[in-house]
Amino acid sequence: MASHCDRVREFIGAWEARDVEAILSRMTPDATYLNVGLSEAKGREAIRATITPFLTTASEVRWTITHIAQTEDGVVLTERVDVFVIGEKTLSVPVMGAFEFQGDLISAWRDYFDLPGFQAQMT
Repeated sequence: MASHCDRVREFIGAWEARDVEAILSRMTPDATYLNVGLSEAKGREAIRATITPFLTTASEVRWTITHIAQTEDGVVLTERVDVFVIGEKTLSVPVMGAFEFQGDLISAWRDYFDLPGFQAQMT
C-alpha cells in the first residue's frame, strides 16, 4: 500500500514530466494550492490556470527531495530544491512544502519559498 510520501513522490514525478493532467489527477476536485506570497488557487481549473503557463515555458523540471516526512495525521512535509530550466536560465529554488490529503488525493498544497530570490533569478 502506497504511503502519502509515495503519493507526493508520484506527484513530483508528474511535475518532472511536465504533465498537467497527471498533476491534477493526484488532487481533489476542490484542492487548494498556495505558493506563499502569491495568490491561492482553489479547485483543479484554477490550479491548471496557475501551473500551465509555468510548465509550458519550462523545458525541464527537476525537484530534488532533501527531506520528506509524514505526520501522524497524514500531512506530508518536504524540504526540496526545485529546478526549472526556462530558456537559457536555470532557476534553483529551495522550498518547504506541505501536502494534505483526503483519501489518496492531495486536498491542500502549500509551498514556502524565497519569492524575491526566485524573482531575482528570473531577471
